[in-house]
Amino acid sequence: MRLSALLALASKVTLPPHYRYGMSRPGTLADRRKNPPGTRRRPVAVEPISDDDWHLFCGDRVEILEGRDAGKQGRVVQVIRQRNWVVVEGLNTHFRYIGQTKDYRGTMVPSEAPLLHNQVKLVDPVDRKPTEVEWRFTEAGERVRVSTKSGRIIPKPEFPRADGIIPETWIDGPKDTSVEDALERTYVPCLKTLEEEVMEAMGIQETRRHRKVYWY
Repeated sequence: MRLSALLALASKVTLPPHYRYGMSRPGTLADRRKNPPGTRRRPVAVEPISDDDWHLFCGDRVEILEGRDAGKQGRVVQVIRQRNWVVVEGLNTHFRYIGQTKDYRGTMVPSEAPLLHNQVKLVDPVDRKPTEVEWRFTEAGERVRVSTKSGRIIPKPEFPRADGIIPETWIDGPKDTSVEDALERTYVPCLKTLEEEVMEAMGIQETRRHRKVYWY
């Protein structure tokens, strides 16, 4: 585990009880525009799905079942579990303007809209057709996804992050801070001032004495 992962655990954003999740990451500037402090947006009903039953992950090959891109296949690039959303690369897109000002209309760019989990299906690796999946256990006790059509195991993809790093295959280099070094306790509480600690470490003896001061 890298030091950045440990720092990310300590920098989690505390969200209000009626927070409404969207496409933007919580705590970012775009998220604050849609969820300004002190406002309460209308709650959205979300179908409860446990983590054990969820079967869509970043990097999966899926086929869209509804909409204008029905029948097309693509790769999942984002999963928003709080809304049961998945974003498929290059599909279900709409155009929006960015960089709008009073004198400039902005630049039109394509943007992928999210899809509900029941609007897509995993692609069977045997016939490249959409299929239902089940969670099963192998003889070794590993929990895997199995296609109900062909019985083929669909492994979880190793999806790289934005910086191209796959955490499961990462090997710490000579300049990476190890977990042991990050968790090592190096600070010892002390009532001495910084000057007194420096003098003690350098062996400096203070021979001066404070002059008596009378406050009355």
